[in-house]
Amino acid sequence: MTMIFGVPLAVFMGQLMLGLINGAFYALLSLGLAVIFGLLKIVNFAHGAQYMLGAFAALLGAQYLGINYWLALLLVPLVVGAFGALLERLVLRRIAHLDHLYGLLLTFGLALIFEGSLINLFGVSGASYPIPEALSGGIKLPFMFLPTYRGWVLVAALVVCLATWFIIERTRLGAYLRAGTENPALMQAFGVNVPLLVTLTYGFGVALAAFAGVLAAPLYPVSPTMGSSLLIVVFAVVVIGGMGSILGAILTGLAMGLIEGLTKVYYPEAANTVIFLVMIMVLMLRPAGLFGKEA
Repeated sequence: MTMIFGVPLAVFMGQLMLGLINGAFYALLSLGLAVIFGLLKIVNFAHGAQYMLGAFAALLGAQYLGINYWLALLLVPLVVGAFGALLERLVLRRIAHLDHLYGLLLTFGLALIFEGSLINLFGVSGASYPIPEALSGGIKLPFMFLPTYRGWVLVAALVVCLATWFIIERTRLGAYLRAGTENPALMQAFGVNVPLLVTLTYGFGVALAAFAGVLAAPLYPVSPTMGSSLLIVVFAVVVIGGMGSILGAILTGLAMGLIEGLTKVYYPEAANTVIFLVMIMVLMLRPAGLFGKEA
């Protein structure tokens, strides 16, 4: 039997793949946070609840409307993203000129409202969402057995992350978004509707969280509290990568997933805290984050 540092190869690669899949979720969620903070300077504490809303929307859509997984993957981010845009337009815009702390407190309050409302309606126990038939089963690799759905999650998350980075960093629309946040008065003088750009950007960040929720629904129990525990880890990932750094959020999310997976192999007791340990080290050595810009 092939061993790697005293661990069987199958166990090592299995945990590495599991860590990479968790890292894909970290990357997708931290990307949404980075987009919202980097372009709008809003610390969105409701992001975990919006991820949970995505999973719940997919589950309830399947139970009551007969919406299949593939349709949910398209419709749920649009619906939850539109709800997020409405939230920005009616609530967040009113405190946009105030300190970041007010936005943090407001979104934290909204998260508690979303979570508490769903607990009252559905309870705290998790419900299961079926894996689509086309993605059931698995692939026998030389070193491990890979469930097809987990492989799909990894590929889908990476494609969405890279497409988002390309749009924001390499297209004219992304240039408008960045310019609109840095100098809104100048952009409005050129005829660009900056308030609409801000609303759509927040809606897009929320749609990313909802997309991650739909991807997660067949993997994890769908419950009202599924986003709250994950949000703390995702915020740590964003801090490590650098607040507002799009590429930093993607690369750090994947890296933290791998580090967490390897820690589960060699020192399982520290698996739940290793990301926070890395965050403390990064803050001590480079407060702006690995990919953030120093002030």
